[in-house]
Amino acid sequence: MLWLLVVLFLAMPFVELAVIVGAADAIGLGPTILLLVAVSVAGAYLMKYEGVGVVRRIQAQLDRGEIPTAELVNGALILFAGALMLTPGFLTDIFGIFLLVPPTRALVRKALVARFTSKILATTGPFGPVGGQVPGAGRMGRPFGRGGADVVDVDEVTPRHHEPGPLGPRELGDT
Repeated sequence: MLWLLVVLFLAMPFVELAVIVGAADAIGLGPTILLLVAVSVAGAYLMKYEGVGVVRRIQAQLDRGEIPTAELVNGALILFAGALMLTPGFLTDIFGIFLLVPPTRALVRKALVARFTSKILATTGPFGPVGGQVPGAGRMGRPFGRGGADVVDVDEVTPRHHEPGPLGPRELGDT
């Protein structure tokens, strides 16, 4: 996966430049620049419109006490689309607009959620870590060596020296 990203970051500017030069050769330099600006402005407007809608839906779900998982993924995809729209070029603008349109964004969201869900389940299993261990865990199955002591679950602890009584200014923080 990493090598794919490296190739994309190295090759994409050259591909975009070739497409822009081809468009300038076919329709002229002025119309090509105007088309690039028009697509970017349209993408910025669509990104603002969709982003505000996602923020409203997230707020409504939070107000109902729901976890807005799908809308958070939508927000991340809209943010990624905005980054693509800022990148000059026709191909990145087309892919950015593709992510800004709700039906196509829903397809990408569904594919991403399915991919990451399968990776999480392959790593942890449906009922917790496979074999009782978390990948990268230290001793006792604790992730990344969180302390050396075992966890003790206690309902209530009353120190031996504590005598219940009225709270004074010192206990209330008023000194």
